[in-house]
Order: sequence, then structure tokens, then C-alpha cells
Amino acid sequence: MPRAQKPAAEPSPVRRAGTVALVGRPNVGKSTLMNALLGEALSIVSPTAQTTRHRILGVLRHGDAQLGLLDTPGLHAPKTRLGKAMNHAAEGAADDADVVVFVTDPPKTDPYRANPDDLRWLAALRAKHVVLAINKVDKVRPRERLLPLLAELGQVKGVEAFVPISAEKRGGLDRLLDELCARLPEGNALWDDDALTDRPVKFWVAEYVRGAVLEIARQEVPHATAVSVERYDESGTIPRIYATIHVEREGQKVILVGKGGLGIKRIGTRARQRVEHLLGHRVHLELFVRETPGWVENAAMLVELGYEETHKP
Repeated sequence: MPRAQKPAAEPSPVRRAGTVALVGRPNVGKSTLMNALLGEALSIVSPTAQTTRHRILGVLRHGDAQLGLLDTPGLHAPKTRLGKAMNHAAEGAADDADVVVFVTDPPKTDPYRANPDDLRWLAALRAKHVVLAINKVDKVRPRERLLPLLAELGQVKGVEAFVPISAEKRGGLDRLLDELCARLPEGNALWDDDALTDRPVKFWVAEYVRGAVLEIARQEVPHATAVSVERYDESGTIPRIYATIHVEREGQKVILVGKGGLGIKRIGTRARQRVEHLLGHRVHLELFVRETPGWVENAAMLVELGYEETHKP
């Protein structure tokens, strides 16, 4: 998918190009970092853990380098087939990428010690290059409190650089990009100059509807929803999109629809605005809610919803 607007000036030739996977535990700020680097709210962001479910590509130019940023689901101990698919997506992105950014954040304990899961996932990485990004450092005062954490994480074999960042405040991002670009392979551009992502419009419709559900329903239906786009009709002046929100129980359907249909109307309005911003033109979006019990454990349903990683052993 191209960007809504092409850059005004002709970009300089690309001399380095490759993929960069953003990996780490849930809720450490990977999607926020992705959006901050792109300057575009591409990935959905929510306080709910494990919001990202797919490997998502966002294309970025920095100097003479072209980066294919890969936002990934949070690495966790999966309890469902969906959870396993999400881990496979993250692990596959890390294995395939030219560079891995392992994103973590300061612990809530003091003195700061490395999260045991971070140490385990870091040690398991098989990436060519690993850069460690310590996110949310704007919340740490004084910064010296980070030193024991950095020392502990620095002992993990394979970590080549540390970059303290604040994805939310956009702090440290230029230095992070410099570290990443220096590790990309030399070569020509891998994507068109105006490329933003490789995902089709239907994917983003489903993502933005799910993001609106997380934002509006909050903790009431945190991981019980999935979205499928049933029809995308471009025959008229304004494209008409019909999508279904799948929930596991009737009570969740009642919550999403809301009194007098107000809930589903709010979700539709929020999702439509995001789709229109991405596409740069108006769309008509109509939503339905369907009870689909056990979809998180149904292999065929997960494949239908786009979780291809369920095919992996």
C-alpha cells in the first residue's frame, strides 16, 4: 500500500536496505515505537496486553537506508492456539530479519533488575544483529538508576548496542535509527519509494475495527474479539465495506452492540475515521457482531481470520 502523499523531493539513492524486527514482551511499546518511527499511526495501540496479533510491515527511509520495520506480537507463554500463532509470528520475524530491536522497559521494582523473560528471550534469539532498546526512560529519574539493568542485559551474548528511548516522547529515535542503518546489508531499495506497508486494505479495516473495539470496550472484551471483512465493494463513488466482529459469548455481543446500537455505532465511526485517514478518501463501513464460540482454539477459523502461523508445528 502506498503512502497517502508522496514525498515532495526526490529521495537520494538507497545504499542499504533490509528488515528490522521489533520484538519483546507484551506492552513494552513496540507498536508505539513502530508508529513513532514511521510518523504514521499504522499499528493499533492499546493499554491491553497482546494487542498486536500479526507481523506488520512499515517501510521507512532514513538517510540513504531503507528499513522494513516489522511490528510483532508480544512474546509470552501462550494458553491458546491463537497465542501460539502470535508467538510464531514474532519468532519468525526475528529469525528472518536482518536486524532485531529487542524492546524492553524499566521494571517497577527498585533497584532495577532485568526481567527473567527478557533474559530468556534474548538468549534464544538467532538474529544476525541485535540492538537493545530500553523504552519509557522518560519515566526514570535519575537516569543512573538504569545502569544495573543495562549491565545485566549487556551480559547476554549477541547484544551489540543499547539505546535508551522514549517512543511516546520520540526521544532517542534518531540514534536508534543510526544504529539500525549501520547494520543493514548494502544493496538497492526493496520497496517502492512511496510504499508504506505490504498489507491490503482489508487487513487494515479489520485491524482498525479491532482497535476501536479495544479502545471503546476497554477491559470488557479484551481478547474475545476478531474481525473479518466479508465484502469490499468499490463499484460506487464511495467504497462500501462490510465487516463482522466475532465474539465468543452472547454477553460480549450485547456489550459491543450497546443500548440502542450506540456501542457498535461508536466503534464503526472510530474505525472508519482511521481507515479514511490511511486511504486518503471516504468509505462507508457497516459492522455486524456474531457469536463465534471457541474461535481462539479453532484452527480453521484462525486461518480464515488471517493467522497463517497456525500451520506451523
